[in-house]
Amino acid sequence: MESLLAILIGGLFACAIYMILKRHIIKLIIGLSLLAHACNLLIFVIGSTLRGKAPLIDEVTGQAPGVVADPLPQALILTAIVIGFGVTAFTIVLIQQVNQTIGIQDTDQLDSCDKFD
Repeated sequence: MESLLAILIGGLFACAIYMILKRHIIKLIIGLSLLAHACNLLIFVIGSTLRGKAPLIDEVTGQAPGVVADPLPQALILTAIVIGFGVTAFTIVLIQQVNQTIGIQDTDQLDSCDKFD
């Protein structure tokens, strides 16, 4: 199972980098989104997929009940999802404004700022 997840993560990273290096702006947004999903999956796999009980301490014994699940990777992934959504929304709005102002969707043509003067 871990090897299948490693191949999937590698494929997502490869597709994300390929999409980011394309010249079209929409493909750049898709690549950034794929990169965020690949990072989330990587954090999930690093945190291990071991199933366990909730990490609650028993009041009587003061000990955790055997094997417990680590909640930190889940919290990191949830935070990364929210941040990734915010970055994607900001990127979409920014690209929409650039498209309305300049009318260009090719990233190679965006290197000059002469049209803003």
